[in-house]
Amino acid sequence: MKVQAKTLIPLLAVAAAIAAGAYGWRALRDTGPGPGFASGNGRIEATQIDVATKLPGRVDSILVNEGDFVSAGTPLARMQIQTLEAQRDEARAQQQQAINAATSAEAQVAVRRSDTLAAQALVAQRESELDAAQRRLARSSTLSREGASSIQELDDDRARVRSAQAAVAAAKAQVAAAQAAVEAAKAQLVGTRSAITAAEATVARIQADIADSQLTSPRDARVQYRIAQPGEVLGAGGKVLNLVDLSDVYMTFFLPATVAGRVPLGAEARIILDAAPGYVIPARVSFVASTAQFTPKTVETASEREKLMFRIKAQIDRDLLQKHLKQVKTGVPGVAWVKLDPDTPWPDSLDIKVPR
Repeated sequence: MKVQAKTLIPLLAVAAAIAAGAYGWRALRDTGPGPGFASGNGRIEATQIDVATKLPGRVDSILVNEGDFVSAGTPLARMQIQTLEAQRDEARAQQQQAINAATSAEAQVAVRRSDTLAAQALVAQRESELDAAQRRLARSSTLSREGASSIQELDDDRARVRSAQAAVAAAKAQVAAAQAAVEAAKAQLVGTRSAITAAEATVARIQADIADSQLTSPRDARVQYRIAQPGEVLGAGGKVLNLVDLSDVYMTFFLPATVAGRVPLGAEARIILDAAPGYVIPARVSFVASTAQFTPKTVETASEREKLMFRIKAQIDRDLLQKHLKQVKTGVPGVAWVKLDPDTPWPDSLDIKVPR
């Protein structure tokens, strides 16, 4: 045992010397392009879209596979629509019934207006008869005073006047009744026309539901996952597919407060991926968190870990991504460099180098 202890002492001394040298090398080596720049580790991310059903129902078919590139408006999946089609046919029948009822109501309005005209003509006739009776009564009164006519004839003429007055009043009442009937027919016509509008709206709503039963891509994207399969019954909002927009790609990383406060929106950035260290990808800062958060466990920093960090997002140019859509992958780790001083030029090691 003593021999072993004597042997271990030199070995421990050598190990300590190596550790001290490694620590000194880490402390003294060049850690970056200079104080005008800051960096953070992150992973490539992209905007994801869940394609989901608007209404509950059964998945009829899925038209794309995982990995397919799709354009905006491309049909992705179809839901069964037999029930919706039956509802649409029923609504169309109700719409036709409302149209027929409106046609009948229009005819009723025309009839009531004719009745009103007839009643008004009758009023004119009764008023003419009343005028003749009044003239006859006036003559009879003159003749009776002169003794040329009997009292009986005078009484008969007075009775004719009262009868004509009653007839005029009755005719005017008929006019009022006919006008009221016209208004009632108009109200019925308005109601039937409203029923037509309601039926048209119902047909349009069901037609919109039928159109929504064909799920289409909201943007140019790539199919990442098929979440549901044909034949499955989904509730409203049930997810069918997951898409990823590879033209909207960014890297999220974290910087300490002392550095994040110097990073403006739109600042130039450079991204170097672990999978392609020979390329330097240009980007711009599109987001800087307004509040600090505790550093996520997955974040690694070259310096000592800090408790509170600010989340930064570096957006890659869309035109550049469009040229290399098939090569874009999400989840790839890398390092993002940010220029803190806009007047400081990028070092040669961070000059833009992108694949052709």
